Amino acid sequence: MVFPLSCVVQQYAWGKRGSNSEVARLLASSDPLAHISEDKPYAELWMGAHPRGDAKILDNRISQKTLGQWIAENQDCLGLKVKDAFNGKLPFLFKVLSVETALSIQAHPNKELAEKLHHQAPQHYPDANHKPEMTIALTSFQGLCGFRPVEEILTFLKKVPEFQLLIGDDAATQLRQSVSSDPQTVASALRSCFSHLMKSEKKTVAEQLNVLVKRISQQVSAGNNMDDICGKLLLRLHQQYPGDIGCFAIYFLNLLTLKPGEAMFLEANVPHAYLEGDCVECMACSDNTVRAGLTPKFIDVPTLCDMLNYTPGPSKDRLFLPSQSQEDPYLFIYDPPVPDFAVMKMEVPGSVTEYKVLVLDSASILLVVKGTVTASSPTAQTAIPMQRGGVLFVGANESVTLKLIAPQDLLLFRACCLL
Repeated sequence: MVFPLSCVVQQYAWGKRGSNSEVARLLASSDPLAHISEDKPYAELWMGAHPRGDAKILDNRISQKTLGQWIAENQDCLGLKVKDAFNGKLPFLFKVLSVETALSIQAHPNKELAEKLHHQAPQHYPDANHKPEMTIALTSFQGLCGFRPVEEILTFLKKVPEFQLLIGDDAATQLRQSVSSDPQTVASALRSCFSHLMKSEKKTVAEQLNVLVKRISQQVSAGNNMDDICGKLLLRLHQQYPGDIGCFAIYFLNLLTLKPGEAMFLEANVPHAYLEGDCVECMACSDNTVRAGLTPKFIDVPTLCDMLNYTPGPSKDRLFLPSQSQEDPYLFIYDPPVPDFAVMKMEVPGSVTEYKVLVLDSASILLVVKGTVTASSPTAQTAIPMQRGGVLFVGANESVTLKLIAPQDLLLFRACCLL
């Protein structure tokens, strides 16, 4: 089966407001009846069958109301391999995010730890699944991801005495001495430094942050460039989360700015935080997050410091590159090293009148970001009109043809499972 979906919008406080938000703009374009409130945040669009945001089916021939209900009663639509591997459930959740203020510094547990955390504290860890995720920028997208090379961290310890004070001399010396050692010694020194920071007294953190903010503000208003210690970013984060420990994490984590189409993949235990911009995101179907800062939510510092991957590396290593399809010149595939999901990006020039979507042995969800088409398939009785913001569920092994209504370029993203 092939049918259009109406998807759930999450209005988390960190989202961009009103029509500044790509989520809101996609919603307004796909649903002429949608009312966008300019003062409300439109943070996430959830395209999938997660119980906290199960998409509605827009096809009155289908008796089930939501995608989750429909899949439960038609498991073969997943594709046989996917159905068997993931117990008859859609293994991924596809999203669009519009980020105005930073999301918490966090990491997602691997499967083993997720099961343990869920068993111990189900109120904080709602399920037993892992949550690897991939982010593909729609606009310029800024985030923190993975530990910086040790040399960079040591430079910040020199240039930012407030940061050095929270880490302490012993841990800083241990890091300095680890530089030419084996990876385990480096990781252990990094862990010691990061844990010292995260376990600092709240009062000390707030005091040191105030001193640093004051120093940077004075330098900036005197016209000095403070980029060498991420001055502007620190001021922005402190304005969003005053006194928060997470402000200092920028000196530990790589700062990435993704251009549209660039991606980062976040495997289990990699610390990260999204700072600003719009992206599509795909993840295993889970809501498990261990948080450490830049958040008013539950913070689990001991678990976080224990679980993190303390392998440092340059920010360019964090970029995840797609491969271009051999058969289809317009298709790029972001296929991460996990079985749960992959994302396809299709950029079709407006000069093409008809585009055949690759047939897959997996259920998939298709999002139109640019362009206007009609989608037809042998199982759909009539052609389905789709414009920017339109979302289509495509059952396994279905063939879908898109006819371009206007000579505008098409930009589509499609989440699927490539087993």
